[in-house]
Amino acid sequence: MSGASATLDRPKPSSSFMEIRPVEPTIEKHTISVLVDNEPGVLARVIGLFSGRGYNIESLTVAETDAEQKLSRMTIVTSGTRMIIEQIKAQLDRLVPVHKVRDLTDEGPHIERELALIKVAGTGERRIEALRLADIFKARVVDATLSSFVFEMTGTVDEVDDFVAIMRQLGLVDVSRTGVAAISKGPAAL
Repeated sequence: MSGASATLDRPKPSSSFMEIRPVEPTIEKHTISVLVDNEPGVLARVIGLFSGRGYNIESLTVAETDAEQKLSRMTIVTSGTRMIIEQIKAQLDRLVPVHKVRDLTDEGPHIERELALIKVAGTGERRIEALRLADIFKARVVDATLSSFVFEMTGTVDEVDDFVAIMRQLGLVDVSRTGVAAISKGPAAL
């Protein structure tokens, strides 16, 4: 019996040095600016590229930037592994109506802003608190009734998220967000 207990008490050899664990690829969020022809069907082609390959668009804004040359800028926020982000950029660059693709996240300093309209219902102390917090967040009242406000706020995605979260506790009714508009810092143009 003493031989059996000695066998049970012995520590098992560690095999941790021999274990091979797969490294999970890091998911990154990127802001991509795309200069395209301002013509029918371009937006559908870009969205088709994303949906056909199972890529997600977290934010998308599109507006004409040069009426003379009939050009629009798309600002797309998407997430994926480094390999997926590179594939997205390469595939966007191959689309015929696309003139230029820039990954603002990789290129360095850039400015991102989002506009949101936030409707909050409340009376009494909740109303006063909503107005006080809106002032702190630099949101401005664009519509008011006796029982509700609509605030307009421009800021980073995180700032808008924080304001919406606080307003949720004070009677948030509805939110409408534009999506991210972004541009690189410095003299370089898209």
